[in-house]
Amino acid sequence: MDNLSEKLKLLPDNPGVYVMLDKNGQIIYVGKAKNLKNRVRQYFFNSVKTEKVMAMVSNIADFYYIIAPSEIDALSLENNLIKKHKPRYNILLKDDKTYPYLKINLKDKFPTFTITRKIKKDGCKYFGPFMGGVSVSGVLEVVNSVFNLRPCAKVLGEKVLKPCLNYHIKKCPSPCSRAIDEKDYKENVSRAIDFLSGDISSAEQTLKEKMLSSAENEEFELALKYKEYLFSLEKIKIKRITSLNKFLNADIIAYKSNGIYSTVNILFVRSGRMLGGKNFSFESGALSVEDGLNEFITRYYRAGVEIPDEIICANAVTDVEILTEYFEKTFNKSVVIAHAKQGVRKQLTDMASVNAAEHLETAVGKIEHKVDMTVKACELLQQKLNLSRYPKRMECYDISNVSGVDKVGSMVVFNDGEPDRDQYRRFKIKTFEGADDYRAHQEMMTRRLERLITEPEKFPKPDLIIIDGGKGQLSAVKEIFDKKGVTDIDLIALAEREEEIFTLESKNPVILERRDYCLKMLQRIRDEAHRFAITYHRSLRSKRALSSVLDGVKGLGKVKKQALLARFKDIGGIISATKEELKQVDGIGEKQATAIIETLTKEGLK
Repeated sequence: MDNLSEKLKLLPDNPGVYVMLDKNGQIIYVGKAKNLKNRVRQYFFNSVKTEKVMAMVSNIADFYYIIAPSEIDALSLENNLIKKHKPRYNILLKDDKTYPYLKINLKDKFPTFTITRKIKKDGCKYFGPFMGGVSVSGVLEVVNSVFNLRPCAKVLGEKVLKPCLNYHIKKCPSPCSRAIDEKDYKENVSRAIDFLSGDISSAEQTLKEKMLSSAENEEFELALKYKEYLFSLEKIKIKRITSLNKFLNADIIAYKSNGIYSTVNILFVRSGRMLGGKNFSFESGALSVEDGLNEFITRYYRAGVEIPDEIICANAVTDVEILTEYFEKTFNKSVVIAHAKQGVRKQLTDMASVNAAEHLETAVGKIEHKVDMTVKACELLQQKLNLSRYPKRMECYDISNVSGVDKVGSMVVFNDGEPDRDQYRRFKIKTFEGADDYRAHQEMMTRRLERLITEPEKFPKPDLIIIDGGKGQLSAVKEIFDKKGVTDIDLIALAEREEEIFTLESKNPVILERRDYCLKMLQRIRDEAHRFAITYHRSLRSKRALSSVLDGVKGLGKVKKQALLARFKDIGGIISATKEELKQVDGIGEKQATAIIETLTKEGLK
């Protein structure tokens, strides 16, 4: 504490970011400050603290700070550091349920709507989320039917194809056969976007006309289908709140905390319609509800979600000007951020507050169980295995092959006991022939440790490495550690049959009870590494099988083989495809489709 006291005296009055470290040098919290001296001293000298903040302060062994030119720069830097280091006491966003969206890429020549549950910064337009009784697949059917759009996501090239069955049953305008030109198709897309943005009346009128026309032509099944679509539209219409302006596009946010755990409820209003909401739950990391709300807003919208015209909050927002400038500078978007105190906006925030409070009450048990299974399991693992540090970043490695062919390795990463899928990596084993699990692990670990030097940003140093295997695999990897001079990364192996944990500390394995949360966490990461390795191995094996089977087809090169694989997923899909289906693949004509079928038949596969 003497060292901290001296550092506190030297804090500047500038804006900036402060980074809290534990005794192992791990980053446990990142915060921003208008005045670094005042803000950081609050943690150590302010007598009123929440239980969560007291727990964090008790773990602070050191800190450092970075001076920023302005508050807005501090906010941006804080976001980048949280994203990179994922400190355990910051708000790390994972919504409790992922709702579906409709996605369209307007850069495509003949774009199509698809369903997704993940929003990315990929230049596509997203509509949703769809919830509260509104079926996203039902909305997609309405969109494709009313606005005459193709239902498939097949990549269309310059080759003109024959129209498929969907065209003949009036479920597709068949751009692949050029039955509709690009200009007319994109006009249909534009009308569909207007509909998803709130213009329901035109779609309703079109459906009524199609329903009546089908009934007059005695196409009763089709008429009934249009009637079902009209019912779907009614569900969307009743989401409109009568007193809301139809031009209101806002996210309504309420933040609730009990001092240890927090929840956030967001309600989505688009074009005056309530589209639904999301709940988030997490351990409280900030000093106050106001700070927690500010951090949530910057973290949530940084994830690439749709940014509304207004953010209406049930709680007081302390950094309105900074947040407004942040949105303008980061996203080139002017956003009104307000604390609702009266009128219909207050009614909306009251609704969000009720949802947040209810979720807090029901979610606490789940959060506590999740903490037991993750962070606390990591803390106990450090004690039980006598690890040198808290295993915040754990990496697990597995090898997959069949008789030494298509050898691959997988690396999966868990942060604070939870999977961090963006950090997963795959390895092709290249330096030897045949099956040798020990050498495969050594090759993979050699390449991994070299990346600590060449690409530390993409491959940061782990605290614990877990090998899927037993004593032999552990010893093989230890040889690489010794060769590379690695002494500051803990290393263990988990043998699957008896779930024995081998360490470098003892000749005898550590046996944990089957119900032990530490063992369950190790099993999760081991099983994930196994799944990831098997998936990669199957992919390579499928590509190799495709290449070997089709090598005899004249004119069928690498590009066309990849196109076949993209269309039919694997060799099994190609084997079961008809000649007409093969011809729909870009670059495959009558001759090559015939040659493919003849080759597969000759090989006894058809």
